[in-house]
Amino acid sequence: MILAVLSALAEPTRLEAMRFLADGSEHCVCELMRKLGATQSRMSRHMQVLKQAGLVLDRRDAQWVRYRISPELSPSLARLVEAALERQIMGTERAA
Repeated sequence: MILAVLSALAEPTRLEAMRFLADGSEHCVCELMRKLGATQSRMSRHMQVLKQAGLVLDRRDAQWVRYRISPELSPSLARLVEAALERQIMGTERAA
């Protein structure tokens, strides 16, 4: 389980998608595509990896699929995600 999570978070597009989802609301693939500059098929593949790792849940809404961070993450996995997102912020700030 932990290896799947670390592997999922190691990819920059997936990590950035998790950053958008970290606001606690649901986001459709179309929003993530627009924010991340990804095609629909590429974004869907990334979200599938996050889903298989147990990090996100999806919900079909008409023609769209909406994603959110799984509320059932164990406390240790939630801390790992928070640390990865924080690390990304710190790395971005240092580069600026």
